[in-house]
Amino acid sequence: MDNYSDDWDDEQADDELYEHFRFSADKGQSLLRVDKFLVDRLPGGASRNRVQLAAEAGYILVNDIPVKSNYRVKPGDVVSVVMTRPRRETEIIPENIPLDIVYEDEELLVVNKPAGLVVHPGHGNYTGTLVNALAYYLKDDPAYDPSDPRLGLVHRIDKDTSGLLVIAKKPETKTHLSMQFFRKTSKRTYLALVWGIMQADEGRIEGHIGRDPRDRTLMKVFPGGEQGKPAITHYKVLERLGYVSLTECKLETGRTHQIRAHMKYTGHVIFNDERYGGNEILRGRTSAKYKQFVQNCFAVCPRQALHAQTLGFVHPSTGREMFFGAGCPPDMEELIAKWRTYSNINE
Repeated sequence: MDNYSDDWDDEQADDELYEHFRFSADKGQSLLRVDKFLVDRLPGGASRNRVQLAAEAGYILVNDIPVKSNYRVKPGDVVSVVMTRPRRETEIIPENIPLDIVYEDEELLVVNKPAGLVVHPGHGNYTGTLVNALAYYLKDDPAYDPSDPRLGLVHRIDKDTSGLLVIAKKPETKTHLSMQFFRKTSKRTYLALVWGIMQADEGRIEGHIGRDPRDRTLMKVFPGGEQGKPAITHYKVLERLGYVSLTECKLETGRTHQIRAHMKYTGHVIFNDERYGGNEILRGRTSAKYKQFVQNCFAVCPRQALHAQTLGFVHPSTGREMFFGAGCPPDMEELIAKWRTYSNINE
């Protein structure tokens, strides 16, 4: 485990978490501190102090919940060690999963990812991901390197966010595109339906984003910049519909859950964003009729109402500026239509 020492550094805490080790306590397991439990099982002679540091950072899970090093493992517990990058030896299994390809040439392709599709195999999602689909689709491409654990990924979007992603087929293409994202010269806009009526027609949200120390699966805004990394989101209100606002968000930076965390910070959680509380009735009336309406809206779009609608970058070889758009997906279209109807009736 010493080979992974850099994976537990706090400065990498806004990356996605990946499972590296998993152990199940058998029926005869006596109560035992989790740090001692892991020291006896992890390969490479991991020290107890190292395991304790990992636990304090939120990277030791028991039954998928972060625990401290003094947690006592009991029979039937499943203990996992997660880190901020995939295992180097992770095998990517090609799977014949349909891809919605918006554009493709010899160096790259742009795909429109549906909601519900995980981008990269990780904790709890080892198959059925976009990377598995790419490994199958590009299996006969001699320039595509299946040994790369990130398989051409330049950037990512969340499982339940739909929209555009650019995929590199060649290492040099990936380097060029990644530098554009790093230098903030790529162009990305998102469509988001958020709770509440946003008063300003447009604005800028700025605040460092890092993992919430109380729950490492959540991202939190640290306005003073004492933790996390700088993050800037620009927004524009497209429509105000009853008790929600349809917005366009433009990313200046690209942090994990950036729009989701920034919108919660402003008091306008993305509609039906379960992880950040948007799956509760946050605004509006108390009548049973209104509550049923909102529940119907949740059923129409059973995920956070967030869609990566545009993507722009410079082609690594031609130097030509490229710009792509993906129309609003059917579930969000129906959701927005329901709120438009509600708004018109109740004006």
